[in-house]
Order: sequence, then structure tokens, then C-alpha cells
Amino acid sequence: MLTDSSLCAPLDLPPREDKPRTRGRTMVIDTGAPTRWFEDVVESHGDLVDAVKFGWGTCLVTRDVKTKIDICRAAGIEAYFGGTLFERYAAADAVEEWRALCRATGCTTVEISHGTVVMSNAEKARWVAEVAREFTVISEVGFKDGGRSMALTPAAWVEAVRTDLAAGATTVTLEARESGRSGFCTAAGEARDDVLGALDASGIDRDRLLFEAPTRDLQVTLLRRYGVGVNLGNVALSDVVGLETLRLGLRADTFGGV
Repeated sequence: MLTDSSLCAPLDLPPREDKPRTRGRTMVIDTGAPTRWFEDVVESHGDLVDAVKFGWGTCLVTRDVKTKIDICRAAGIEAYFGGTLFERYAAADAVEEWRALCRATGCTTVEISHGTVVMSNAEKARWVAEVAREFTVISEVGFKDGGRSMALTPAAWVEAVRTDLAAGATTVTLEARESGRSGFCTAAGEARDDVLGALDASGIDRDRLLFEAPTRDLQVTLLRRYGVGVNLGNVALSDVVGLETLRLGLRADTFGGV
């Protein structure tokens, strides 16, 4: 925001919490950005970013991933690895090695999912409870495969979220992948109204939900439905400022407010 807030006053922009925020959080996905570019984005726009997820297992092929994590920590940004990395280690019966990786790189937050592997909700919840003894746990609900996710009934989505929260997850991420065409979204990239409606009616604290929304259309849909305080994730590094202007009603898509 501008240093001289009086210049924005006539626009009556919606208030935004200061970091650390409990609502209106923005999670950025890093899929292997060059370190200096990453550092530039955080230096310029770190006040708009609440968390960075290092996706696609890129931490294993990024020479200076710890440098990136240190950059996040210095800017008050939560840093963690994508849940598929946990699944890869779990499938290899090597969860302790995954924990060691998280410790060695300085991650105090982790994501646990079962979007790719065959794992029951109950088994995932046991992992959430176990790992929550040491780390802050974010869980993820929904599958990478669009067909599997579409087969999940709205009630099943709600039950999965409740199960993970009860097990100790601080936040539950709603899967949409980096394409916005899976998880709680259709193959056409539209949010499933039946799933959102069931979550709305469930009484689950929306501040504990984070909706993956990599596309502008999804961001607009969720902002119009829930307002500036909705938590959004899988935002590209290049879209951080653009999303904030959507939140504030400065773009044509949300002109005048959401």
C-alpha cells in the first residue's frame, strides 16, 4: 500500500489485516523460480504474501532451496513443501526421511495430502495427528485426478475437511492443482457450486480453509462469493500484485468492491 494512505481514502478500499493474517491470506506456489527473482518478488511484495509452497518436489532439485526458505522467514512468510512430496516419501515408507528433510531446510510447516497415492481419509488423519506433534500441519483435500475428485460428493468433501481439522490440521487446502481444473473445480475450470455450498452450510470456520485459485476467473469467483477475507492459494509469483488489486476492487472484474 502507498505510504500516504490519504491518497487512497476517497476510494474507500476494504481494510486488510496486517501480517500475520488470519484471513485474506495469499499462498504463492514456487515451481522453481530463479533465486534472485524469487528474492526480488519477496523484497518488493512480501507484505502481500503470507505463505510460499514449494511445489512439484522442486526442493529436491533446487540447489539453494534453503536460501529461499531463509528469505521467506526473514519476510515473515510461511514456507513449506507441497503435499505430493510427503506422498512420495510415504509411498517409499520413508516418512522419517521426509521429516529430516523438513528439519534440515528449516521448514516448521508441512503439508499432508493424499491427492495421488491410495490412502484413506483415516490414514491421512493419522499422519496429520502424528506429524502435528512436531510441525504446523496444513492438510489438503481433493485429488489430482479430476475424475476422482468429481466423484467426491459434497458431503464427502465436508467430512474430509472435518476429519483433518479434528486430527490437528491448522488449515485445510481445497485442491485445484496449478491448472484450476481439478479438485473442487470442474474440467472447465469452474468452481463446483455444490461443494462450496456444502462447505458454506457446514459451519466450518472459513478462515481455516484455503482455496487453491491459480486463475483469475477462480480468484474472482471466490472473492465475489466470500469477500476480501477469503484465503487463496497456488497464486503465481507474477500474480501477487494482481490478486491484491482484485481483493481491493481496483480491477474491472471486482470494480468497486467484492
